[in-house]
Amino acid sequence: MTHRWSARELLDLVLDRGSYVSWDTPIDISHHCEDYRQALQKAAEKAGTDESVITGQGLVRGRPVAVVVNEFRFLAGSIGEAATRRIADAVRRATAAGLPVLATTASGGTRMQEGTPAFVGMVEVSRALMDHRSAGLPYLVYLRNPTMGGVFASWGSLAHVTVAEPGALVGFLGPKVYEALNGGPFPSGVQTSENLVEHGIIDGVVPAEDVPALVELALGVLVDPPRPPALTRRSAAPSDRDTWESVLRTRAPARTGVRELLRYGARGTVRLRGTVEGERDSAVIVALTRLDGQPCVLVGQDRSTQTPELPMGPAALREARRGMRLANELRLPLVTVIDTPGAELSQKAEEGSIGGEIARCIATMTTMTVPTLSVILGQGCGGGALALLPADVVVATENAWLSPLPPEGASVIVHGDVDHAAEIATHQRIRALDLVADGTVHHLVAEPEDDTAEQLALAGAAECGALLAQMTQERGRGAG
Repeated sequence: MTHRWSARELLDLVLDRGSYVSWDTPIDISHHCEDYRQALQKAAEKAGTDESVITGQGLVRGRPVAVVVNEFRFLAGSIGEAATRRIADAVRRATAAGLPVLATTASGGTRMQEGTPAFVGMVEVSRALMDHRSAGLPYLVYLRNPTMGGVFASWGSLAHVTVAEPGALVGFLGPKVYEALNGGPFPSGVQTSENLVEHGIIDGVVPAEDVPALVELALGVLVDPPRPPALTRRSAAPSDRDTWESVLRTRAPARTGVRELLRYGARGTVRLRGTVEGERDSAVIVALTRLDGQPCVLVGQDRSTQTPELPMGPAALREARRGMRLANELRLPLVTVIDTPGAELSQKAEEGSIGGEIARCIATMTTMTVPTLSVILGQGCGGGALALLPADVVVATENAWLSPLPPEGASVIVHGDVDHAAEIATHQRIRALDLVADGTVHHLVAEPEDDTAEQLALAGAAECGALLAQMTQERGRGAG
């Protein structure tokens, strides 16, 4: 295990020098019994803090934030009534001031010396945090070793972005308690930060030294204003290319995908991983990012990870809906990127509600309260593609296409074989030029013959940035 950081050390590490201002007021312990008062006094002497939590305000690379920091050396970071009041009060103060909240945990959970009153206090902390989120304000959490019990089951698990210390013990039931109650050890490797990332419960594992950079990236998207678009929109006329040729081009291994769009056309990207509910599917990328200076939540289908053995399943669409919810809550534009050979077709997918997840994505997209932009980047096959389509504005690259089934599958249904795939693709009007003519697509990004992945990614980002800027301005005028 790495160095166990104290609350003061973390504040010095993460906040700009000299920027911290405490929000804490003295805690009255006179009503406690003598033995417990002595325990609290000894804990304060050991920890150098008056409770297991300290709160205040500071700057992270110039951006103001409210901070809530656990101190493990104070009775194992346990949370009693005074600590819950301090956390809730700090969150409410941050909400009133319009500040993002950065919290970091290191706790064994609820303070057993105070019992149920301390236990139920976690409800008030959660209520304050949800009010903060409802105000459209960011909440970021850094889980440290250990984070257990009621802390993990309340303010440790309610953030927009959650990362953890490498190798940290993170979980609900403490291993010692489990062993005492069940007569055997808890399985090893389960309650670790790395395992939580693997199962889509948290977004990443980050050393404490890298937290300031991560917070800067996240707040750069979440609180900084849009910047003027700088990339040049492509104005070349699209080619009247054969439909089947476009299909084959989008299936080429070197075809530009969402990863290239982020690599070349985006800045300040923070990847989010999983549903936070115990599922993760690499077929979908969710990120906070800036496309040509415009902050947004991006939800993109990653064609490079989708194979016949690992198709896009229900969990990927649940991850997509997490991104949609975040965009609504954080009041950021939503950009969806469509590039899929189709959703998973299997017993597992059916029992995982693949059809229901497609329906719920469509329903969510059609009821978003922020500007939405959909980009058909390559393959747009079946319900999995339709799930990310219903945006205010739809963009397509010149060779992109959208169809109810793969052309080969449609050929089997109509002709009984796959030999008529090219013919039926043309008949179904799946290519981008036809989608524009039919009103499904509103803007087209031309693709010259000699395009590289970087060039097409930059062209796509330029189109997205300009449209996002236009939509945001129009939405602002409408609100005024």
